[in-house]
Amino acid sequence: MDRGTVGSAQSGRLLVEVREEGASAVVIPAGELDHHTADLLREPLDGCLDKGFARLVVDCSRLEFCDSTGLNVLLSARLKAEAAGGGVHLVGMQPVVARVFEITGADAVFTVHDTLEAALGD
Repeated sequence: MDRGTVGSAQSGRLLVEVREEGASAVVIPAGELDHHTADLLREPLDGCLDKGFARLVVDCSRLEFCDSTGLNVLLSARLKAEAAGGGVHLVGMQPVVARVFEITGADAVFTVHDTLEAALGD
């Protein structure tokens, strides 16, 4: 598996790393995902899709906060990935982030895994 970092972006409150894992792109946001930082996640997700990665694994284990704008970024990526024959898999959501998905019902439209290994093996 290629575990090299493909790219990263940051803006004080959010750092996003991207790497390739076989047929999947693993996107790792760390920090706060909100109205001010959403583009820092949107751009790498769109970039992965543009490169032909229809299967996106978003490792949320270092995501400390996610508001509705961040949720919409992930929902948009999911629609684009599914249109390309893939999907978005979420990994290791912290309770505060998982609560946003639960309240909005978004947890029902994503495949959620406890570990990165489980997401990559699915």
